Amino acid sequence: MKDLPEKIDSKFRYVLLSAHRAEQMMRGAQPRADAESQKLTTVAMDEIMNDLVAWDYGPEVEPEEDALGTDALGEAPETVSSDAEPGSLS
Repeated sequence: MKDLPEKIDSKFRYVLLSAHRAEQMMRGAQPRADAESQKLTTVAMDEIMNDLVAWDYGPEVEPEEDALGTDALGEAPETVSSDAEPGSLS
Protein backbone atom coordinates (compact mmCIF):
# COMPACT_ATOMS: atom_id res chain seq x y z
CA MET A 1 0.00 0.00 0.00
CA LYS A 2 1.16 3.53 -0.66
CA ASP A 3 2.38 5.77 2.12
CA LEU A 4 -0.49 7.22 4.10
CA PRO A 5 -1.19 10.96 4.27
CA GLU A 6 0.20 12.67 7.35
CA LYS A 7 -3.25 13.22 8.97
CA ILE A 8 -4.23 9.55 8.76
CA ASP A 9 -2.87 7.50 11.66
CA SER A 10 -3.47 3.95 10.37
CA LYS A 11 -4.33 1.82 7.37
CA PHE A 12 -7.55 0.88 9.13
CA ARG A 13 -8.69 4.53 9.27
CA TYR A 14 -7.70 4.98 5.61
CA VAL A 15 -9.90 2.03 4.65
CA LEU A 16 -12.81 3.29 6.76
CA LEU A 17 -12.63 6.78 5.27
CA SER A 18 -12.35 5.42 1.74
CA ALA A 19 -15.30 3.07 2.24
CA HIS A 20 -17.44 5.86 3.66
CA ARG A 21 -16.55 8.17 0.76
CA ALA A 22 -17.24 5.43 -1.81
CA GLU A 23 -20.66 4.87 -0.22
CA GLN A 24 -21.39 8.61 -0.52
CA MET A 25 -20.59 8.45 -4.23
CA MET A 26 -22.78 5.36 -4.66
CA ARG A 27 -25.64 7.41 -3.20
CA GLY A 28 -25.08 10.24 -5.68
CA ALA A 29 -22.20 12.43 -4.42
CA GLN A 30 -20.00 13.77 -7.19
CA PRO A 31 -16.30 12.84 -7.32
CA ARG A 32 -13.98 15.67 -6.30
CA ALA A 33 -11.20 14.70 -8.69
CA ASP A 34 -10.89 13.66 -12.30
CA ALA A 35 -11.31 9.90 -12.09
CA GLU A 36 -8.90 7.67 -13.98
CA SER A 37 -10.89 4.67 -12.79
CA GLN A 38 -14.54 3.70 -13.04
CA LYS A 39 -14.42 1.99 -9.64
CA LEU A 40 -15.78 4.21 -6.90
CA THR A 41 -13.58 2.63 -4.25
CA THR A 42 -10.46 3.55 -6.23
CA VAL A 43 -11.76 7.08 -6.78
CA ALA A 44 -12.49 7.42 -3.06
CA MET A 45 -9.01 6.18 -2.14
CA ASP A 46 -7.45 8.73 -4.52
CA GLU A 47 -9.54 11.51 -2.99
CA ILE A 48 -8.44 10.58 0.52
CA MET A 49 -4.78 10.31 -0.54
CA ASN A 50 -4.90 13.76 -2.17
CA ASP A 51 -6.66 15.33 0.84
CA LEU A 52 -9.73 16.31 -1.19
CA VAL A 53 -12.18 15.09 1.47
CA ALA A 54 -12.61 16.89 4.78
CA TRP A 55 -12.82 14.66 7.84
CA ASP A 56 -11.99 14.71 11.53
CA TYR A 57 -11.74 12.33 14.46
CA GLY A 58 -14.85 13.71 16.16
CA PRO A 59 -15.26 14.36 19.85
CA GLU A 60 -13.47 12.15 22.34
CA VAL A 61 -15.86 9.70 23.95
CA GLU A 62 -15.63 9.14 27.68
CA PRO A 63 -16.77 5.81 29.11
CA GLU A 64 -20.12 5.95 30.86
CA GLU A 65 -20.97 4.08 34.03
CA ASP A 66 -23.80 1.57 33.84
CA ALA A 67 -26.45 0.86 36.51
CA LEU A 68 -23.98 -1.31 38.44
CA GLY A 69 -21.48 1.53 38.70
CA THR A 70 -18.96 -0.08 36.37
CA ASP A 71 -17.40 1.48 33.31
CA ALA A 72 -17.42 0.04 29.78
CA LEU A 73 -14.66 -2.42 30.73
CA GLY A 74 -16.68 -3.76 33.66
CA GLU A 75 -14.41 -2.19 36.24
CA ALA A 76 -15.73 -0.30 39.24
CA PRO A 77 -14.19 3.10 39.82
CA GLU A 78 -11.72 3.27 42.68
CA THR A 79 -13.12 5.04 45.71
CA VAL A 80 -11.42 6.17 48.84
CA SER A 81 -13.28 6.68 52.07
CA SER A 82 -11.75 9.16 54.45
CA ASP A 83 -13.54 7.72 57.50
CA ALA A 84 -12.29 4.15 57.06
CA GLU A 85 -9.33 3.00 59.08
CA PRO A 86 -6.15 2.27 57.12
CA GLY A 87 -6.04 -1.35 56.03
CA SER A 88 -9.80 -1.95 56.50
CA LEU A 89 -12.02 -3.06 53.64
CA SER A 90 -15.17 -1.06 53.94
